[in-house]
Amino acid sequence: MSKRKALFFDIDGTLLSEVTKTVPESAKKAISIARSLGHLVFINTGRSYGETEQIHNIAEADGWLCGCGTYVESEGNILLNRLMPAAQVRRIARLAVDSDADIFLEGPGTCYYCSASGRMPFGQQLRSNFGKLVEWIAPEAVDEEVNKFCVLTDGQSDRTGFFRNLDLDISVIDRGDGFYECVPEGFSKATAIDVVLKHYGLTLEDAYVFGDSTNDMAMFEHVPNAVLMGKHSPELEPYASFLTKTVEQDGIWYAMEKLGLLQE
Repeated sequence: MSKRKALFFDIDGTLLSEVTKTVPESAKKAISIARSLGHLVFINTGRSYGETEQIHNIAEADGWLCGCGTYVESEGNILLNRLMPAAQVRRIARLAVDSDADIFLEGPGTCYYCSASGRMPFGQQLRSNFGKLVEWIAPEAVDEEVNKFCVLTDGQSDRTGFFRNLDLDISVIDRGDGFYECVPEGFSKATAIDVVLKHYGLTLEDAYVFGDSTNDMAMFEHVPNAVLMGKHSPELEPYASFLTKTVEQDGIWYAMEKLGLLQE
């Protein structure tokens, strides 16, 4: 087994506190130490590359795995960028709006929302969180390819109709409370990890994953060294090899120290 390890971190609820909206200093220090020891650090997130700007400035990384496995960048080189055709995206955006759902189209650059009303609280929060990185666009005006999309539904939405008519080559991750991440079939946080490991000649045993929510399920099922944050979705528990503390309780530092990733 290689001494060098590849560490893969989810962002929201793992590196980034959903309470303070910052990355704890202890997590930054742990990542810095790990990299100084020769370990590789990757962000592995459901966010598209265009939605990671705030993290670029506050966390060191050797690469970025974005859009639930549809985009992989390592040391400035793009290893994978799976894009959905614009015509397919237009059709899905129209279906979402007609179903009275809120849809966010997530590309490697700018992201878009197509529901003008934005009545759903979480949709309003996403618009606020990403600011200038997300713009409104009418479904028929969509002319860009995107990596993935998210759909928000509530009691007024025709959720059944939307998913009944959704393309069969789309995988749906149910995040709970009417929130769904939708990704091209065959792509996940696990497949992105495989791209990186192959690139560096590392094995699954050399990988460590850190996560907290259901969109981390693929990498938790795939990688034997799976670190679960103190606050987490219970569905991940059967696949966790180490339960750490919450983000705010310095959970990243605690896990990395206990697992020997901060020592030579």
